[in-house]
Amino acid sequence: MKSPASPPPSEPSPPATPGAKRPWALPVLWMTPALFVAAVILYGLLTKPSPQRDGSPQVGQPLADFTLATLQGQSVQLSALRGAVVFLNVWATWCPPCIDEMPSIQRLYERLQPRGLRVVTVSIDALGPQVVAPFVRKYQLTFPVLLDPQGTIERLYRTSGVPESFIVDKQGRLVEKVIGPRDWEHPQMLAMFERLLAAASP
Repeated sequence: MKSPASPPPSEPSPPATPGAKRPWALPVLWMTPALFVAAVILYGLLTKPSPQRDGSPQVGQPLADFTLATLQGQSVQLSALRGAVVFLNVWATWCPPCIDEMPSIQRLYERLQPRGLRVVTVSIDALGPQVVAPFVRKYQLTFPVLLDPQGTIERLYRTSGVPESFIVDKQGRLVEKVIGPRDWEHPQMLAMFERLLAAASP
């Protein structure tokens, strides 16, 4: 007597295709670089110091006050000049661009000082009067020169080098910050100073 035929063995099921059970995997792989870039940008925006926090002068805001001495030993305080247009220039005797622009600053002073422009320059030379006084005589500078061998201005205004200039209106607010030398007698520069001088006093 024949034994009943046993059922044929079932064929093994094919292995699961990875993509069949995870259809979202490929899009995620594509999006990963973009998400990483977005995260880096967001981190940079969140951690970047705002202009108000880094302490540097901001156009439209009052320029931070300071008091420094002139070559003659007299103290000059920036806030005491409120009500006048102020041209503040930070320089050094060893700086060739500073030397190049000095004659135009002198001529600007001679031209607009009678109209009320106050020109104040700040030397950051570490040797102070020893090098500044001969420089002033050589170039026949007649505007006030303040001495800052301790780097007060650099810390206060976050200057990155010399020359740097700050134009301040009659309210004591920063109008423009200029990095590098300029021809201060250029018609565009003169027009700006004329406009500020013509503005009503506070």
